[in-house]
Amino acid sequence: MGPNARDIRVGLDRLVAGMTGLRHEGRFHEPNLDGTAGDYISFDSWEWPQGVGLYGLIRLWLFTGRDDLRQLVENWYEARLAAGLPELNVNTTAPMLGLSVLWAKTGNPRWKPVLDGWADRVIAEMGRTSEGGFEHHVSDKVNDNELWDDTLYMVALFLASYGQASGRRELVDEASRQFLVHARYLSDPQTGLWFHGWTFDGRHNFARARWARGNAWITAGILDFFDLAEIANPVRTFLEGVLVSQVDALLPLQTPSGAWRTLLDDSSSYEEISATAGIGYGLLKGHRLGLGTPAWQTAGLKALEAVMNNIDENGTVLNVSYGTRMGHDLQFYKDIPIQPTGYGQALAILCLSEALQHVGAEGQAASR
Repeated sequence: MGPNARDIRVGLDRLVAGMTGLRHEGRFHEPNLDGTAGDYISFDSWEWPQGVGLYGLIRLWLFTGRDDLRQLVENWYEARLAAGLPELNVNTTAPMLGLSVLWAKTGNPRWKPVLDGWADRVIAEMGRTSEGGFEHHVSDKVNDNELWDDTLYMVALFLASYGQASGRRELVDEASRQFLVHARYLSDPQTGLWFHGWTFDGRHNFARARWARGNAWITAGILDFFDLAEIANPVRTFLEGVLVSQVDALLPLQTPSGAWRTLLDDSSSYEEISATAGIGYGLLKGHRLGLGTPAWQTAGLKALEAVMNNIDENGTVLNVSYGTRMGHDLQFYKDIPIQPTGYGQALAILCLSEALQHVGAEGQAASR
């Protein structure tokens, strides 16, 4: 018998505590391009892992109505904005997604100028590849002419969310364009899975890595895109087809523990829990939205068990691979170290929050 609602709620409380307690302890030295220190672990840093983390906390607040979560997130944004915003890039855009959802729900006017200004700069200043895709420029590296899976979650979802909430249709249209361009170059027609990246310099998919967390950004990201904005029907129908093809490929690759491996189709690579949480979240959400077969829910609940088995007593999600650059060979992905991170916490929060809508009091799948 799987986890019941009470187990999941206890797990969520631990996950929130684990996320807010994350601190950079000097294991990684990753200076930014401007010479400042990069911090991709501490909760109080404005970077992409924290951005995903805040989105997870806000989703949990919206689902539970817990005012302490709303206050936690609002305090975070107030403190970070008072300290000053970082340079614009793909990854520093990630925290704007949570701020957009927060503004859409509270209507607090103090956030709107920040959101408008950042959205304008994304459209005007963010580097672009051929065909208008956003180049994956980040705080410590310029990746010219490259498309990465991650960009859709870090940038396109913000444009979709804020465009929908503010009535700025051009932002939703730009998000749609990004999903379409990235699908053209990153979705593998042979398997249905997604490659980590594509470069227009030489026109190739690097190591052709079918990397688990990159695929999780897509499974979760397409479904969150559907949630966050009204999308033109041809775009939505196309992305539904892409998603179903991906899930059809993912389901047979789930391991007996309920997890997926960091290289999805390589049995010698380790099981990785942030990807498992993101894919599990997407499978459960997709089933709830009527897109998938019962097998989606079954696999999603199995992934939930794997995630919950990897939350320690302090609320830290274990067996999460650290931030992953573009690999030029497959061994690179197998060698990425394990490190608790904000995105590991957040993807687990998303998975457990969604699971509450699928389990009864005793843990069985809720009838729908």
